[in-house]
Amino acid sequence: MTYPLARRSRAHLLDLDTFAARARLHPELVRRLVALGLLEAERDGADVLWLAPAQVATVARIQRLRAGFSLNYAAVGLVLELLDRIDELQTALRRVPRHHGLAGTPTTDQTMTDQTTTRTYIGG
Repeated sequence: MTYPLARRSRAHLLDLDTFAARARLHPELVRRLVALGLLEAERDGADVLWLAPAQVATVARIQRLRAGFSLNYAAVGLVLELLDRIDELQTALRRVPRHHGLAGTPTTDQTMTDQTTTRTYIGG
């Protein structure tokens, strides 16, 4: 038999029923979303699910995708992963200094200068 070296505090987590009430879902649907990997949850020794309050926002995203695009849960998982990846790439792109354009790609400042110059030559 193994014993944990330290107990993890779940003070910041919500039990299944509390989470389901906040997300306005039936607890069984929450269990299903966890089983599908759409929600992250922890289980304690008594096999009780514990979820982070931030997962309520994920439930809202899932519901919007299901209602707006008539997606099944497998497709919702894929779309969520793609949206998260797009967000990561956009964040990384914002960290790149503006004066360093990609190889051969003009920066925003260069594009504005080129448009002004073109308007001047054309008569704009």
